[in-house]
Amino acid sequence: MSEQAKPPIELGEFNHIGLVVQNIEETVDFYSSVFGLGPFSIDTYRLEGVQYRGKPVDAVMKAAFAFSGGVMIELVEVIEGETPHTEFFKAKGNGVQHIAFPVDDMEKALAQLAERGIVPIFEYKFIAQDAPVTDPDPSKRRDMQVWEAYLDTEDRPGGTVIQLMEVSEIGSDSDVTFVANPGS
Repeated sequence: MSEQAKPPIELGEFNHIGLVVQNIEETVDFYSSVFGLGPFSIDTYRLEGVQYRGKPVDAVMKAAFAFSGGVMIELVEVIEGETPHTEFFKAKGNGVQHIAFPVDDMEKALAQLAERGIVPIFEYKFIAQDAPVTDPDPSKRRDMQVWEAYLDTEDRPGGTVIQLMEVSEIGSDSDVTFVANPGS
């Protein structure tokens, strides 16, 4: 990038790395017992009518979260439905599928990226109740609205999907389509 070129969006501090796995419980056990990572929380999410490659889809996914220092590690196992995670797993098996960064204004970020031909392949909003979306300290967890967009960047330099996240306090104007209930 030239010194004069300004990127179309400003990313926040790195949030997490997402790995697609065949069996989340086995992977959690491996990472915990061999590398001492964890503790992990495993949650099941039902995604209904979310956008995947421009079409509404339903999916059921398990996600396990743990922190290593201030960086979150997310393991994803898709139980039902088609998502970027299933697409990745069919092509490559287990492995790093995305890296995630926060943005302050998702709508603006997506519009600016679209001007460069970078569009979301998977997009949804949810309310995370007491979830580890921003901090490893359980006492700092609170209900948050999360808007996630997985960008079509896998075939570009770098070779991985970039996930953008807008995490905000829940307001009365929330237009969330589903609620995630970690731990239940």
